[in-house]
Amino acid sequence: MPSNFDADYCYSIGVNATHLIAAGKTGYMSLVRNLTRPAAEWLAGGVPITMMMNMEKRNGKMKPVIQKALVKLDGGPFKFFASKRDEWAIETAYVYPGPIQYFGPSEVADITTETIKLEH
Repeated sequence: MPSNFDADYCYSIGVNATHLIAAGKTGYMSLVRNLTRPAAEWLAGGVPITMMMNMEKRNGKMKPVIQKALVKLDGGPFKFFASKRDEWAIETAYVYPGPIQYFGPSEVADITTETIKLEH
């Protein structure tokens, strides 16, 4: 079952994509920012797919490709993991990084994922 965050995010991405298409913005990826705030404060937009592309040599020819998304070892989520790694190896201190439930009190069902919090 998706959380309220998941449902709000997917709905927002879809509605925003519809607005991009209606505005003639084909070749754009729908995006939503400000995800650590309540959904009413999220900011929707679009980015041209070409802005995400880099030129890489493939089979001897330069080709436009979307860069691989690797774990950023200097990013907030990995730094937090590294600071807790030894502690977590010997005790149960696991925190589920994603949403837990769809129904219930807002402070539980509407929370942003731990990973998104750590990225900001």
